[in-house]
Amino acid sequence: MANLEGVEAGSPAATRQMRNAIVASLLGWSLDLFDLFILLYVAPVVGALFFPSSIPTLSLAAVYASFAVTLLMRPVGSAIFGHYADVHGRKNAMFVAIVGVGISTAAFGLLPTIAQAGYVAPALFLILRLVQGIFVGGVVASTHTIGTEWAAPNRRGAMSGLVGGGGAGIGALLASFVFLVMSSLFPGDAFAVWGWRCMFFAGLLSSLLGWFIFNNLEESPFFKEQQKRKAAGTIVATDKPVKKLFSSGWRNVLFLNLLITFGGGAGYYLTSGYLPSFLKVVNGVPNSVSSLILMGASVIAMVSAVFFGGLSDYIGRKKTFLLVGVGMLVLLPVCYLGMAKATDTSVITLYALAIAFLGNAGYAPILIFLNERFPTEIRASGTGLSWNIGFALGGMMPTFVSLASASPAQIPMSLSIFVVVIFFIYLTGALLIPETKGDFR
Repeated sequence: MANLEGVEAGSPAATRQMRNAIVASLLGWSLDLFDLFILLYVAPVVGALFFPSSIPTLSLAAVYASFAVTLLMRPVGSAIFGHYADVHGRKNAMFVAIVGVGISTAAFGLLPTIAQAGYVAPALFLILRLVQGIFVGGVVASTHTIGTEWAAPNRRGAMSGLVGGGGAGIGALLASFVFLVMSSLFPGDAFAVWGWRCMFFAGLLSSLLGWFIFNNLEESPFFKEQQKRKAAGTIVATDKPVKKLFSSGWRNVLFLNLLITFGGGAGYYLTSGYLPSFLKVVNGVPNSVSSLILMGASVIAMVSAVFFGGLSDYIGRKKTFLLVGVGMLVLLPVCYLGMAKATDTSVITLYALAIAFLGNAGYAPILIFLNERFPTEIRASGTGLSWNIGFALGGMMPTFVSLASASPAQIPMSLSIFVVVIFFIYLTGALLIPETKGDFR
């Protein structure tokens, strides 16, 4: 492995490729989360247009359920694209997945509403969510490996936070900006006619930018080294990585990973993911103000993720999980209940920023932890499936929170109860997992 580390730390060309890979991973993930965040930002409007109900929380629950449908398809995408990335390379898998997400997102803007097409409308909506989920699962399998495989060994935790949390923050920031622009161009009722459609059309930016980003990207040095060894006959790498992942030797590793990824995913979707709806249906904040608050929360999310990812480089992944888990368990309920009672915009903003900071700390070291749990030959599949299965289960939590709340006034307490249970599971996983820092092969 010494030669491989030398490639990472060596020539100007290698340094340039390292930078390109980091940018590609970061922007690739952020662009896809931008596409996903669009739905969260227009959830109340889409709920009324595609899943109308006399009870607002039921319409909201239906939209979050459609979001969960996408998450449930992500493991399928990870299996498909993860197999390709492990056997044929990370770069092409990433490119196809990102373009697919952008095109499928833009297609939502063309859908008829239930008033225009009856029940065909929600059916088409759900079908597109399934397609989008497969491509997003593929993005995880590739972006969550190629960036960290290029990163310097002592910076992999920070890289984990930068890609996972920074990508999420940039994606949310872009969605907040587009939401602000569309809310200004289509104020009031006009947003329910054209504003939400134009937000989905913005998904085409992912496809266009993806093409430019990956044009000069080289393959991961770990994958190239593996291919050289295969050609020389010094190793025999599996050509069925997903099958190997579910074999007796790796199955328990995968299942134990899920305790962490479920907690990190649920924490993210119940904080940054739920903030747009919380601000609208609980605090009654206008769209223009809400978008500014969410932009600030996105910046805080990036700071939090990079900080806690970097912290794991110093104190280890396990200790970081334990520290963050205790903090989430205690502080998140306080923030939810305090924000619900707040009426002053500045106080609401402070609570929103605190919630975003906490929520994005929970999964900051997860990406590198998963990378360190698997060898190169099954890393894309193992990381993608561990991440996507856990985040799929975690992504269902906003739906259950909305269903458990008979009215918007009950949402803060429901959120508080859910996070206590979820982070008890997260802490259990943190206690059971081994320390993985430095175990990259």
